[in-house]
Amino acid sequence: MNLVHQWLCSSKRWRQTVEQHIVPWTLEGIDLGAQALEIGPGYGAVTEVLEPRVTHLTCIEIDPKLAARLRTRTAGRNVTVRTENATQTSLPASGFDSAVCFTMLHHVPSAALQDQLLRETFRLLRPGAIFAGTDSLTSRSFRLLHLFDTLTPVDPATFPARLSVAGFESVRVDVNPWAFRFCARKPKA
Repeated sequence: MNLVHQWLCSSKRWRQTVEQHIVPWTLEGIDLGAQALEIGPGYGAVTEVLEPRVTHLTCIEIDPKLAARLRTRTAGRNVTVRTENATQTSLPASGFDSAVCFTMLHHVPSAALQDQLLRETFRLLRPGAIFAGTDSLTSRSFRLLHLFDTLTPVDPATFPARLSVAGFESVRVDVNPWAFRFCARKPKA
């Protein structure tokens, strides 16, 4: 991430936005179960909000510095931080009641790798488990914020089909003026 983006994502203002708006809207009516997986926690703003909602939270962060920082912040709590690539993890299959990702899919370098991440998330979930998240809509200001960053916008119009191809069912995508949220389920059988 560029310096402006780093500053924003580590700011108090972003943490408040996550806590007051993004997480409540994204997880409205969703029970995460006991064992949850957070993909791409970055600076950990969402992690702080998710932690009290679950028995145990596992975070997968590809950036070693961000993972180490989050690991230090959550030491002794019900959070495990792993430094891994979420497109291909070393975690066992079917270990989580839910998986979430918040405003991070656009940081995955290609649509093909995003789809690989969807398939890997599917593998990690127990039958009947929920996958939910959100990502930003593309705009001029969004593209400027990501200048010199990895930016692969996700089209909410095609995302339901991509989730279905990965194996998910009961796919729902809702859009507001700035972002979209999604919820999908791994089949029970």
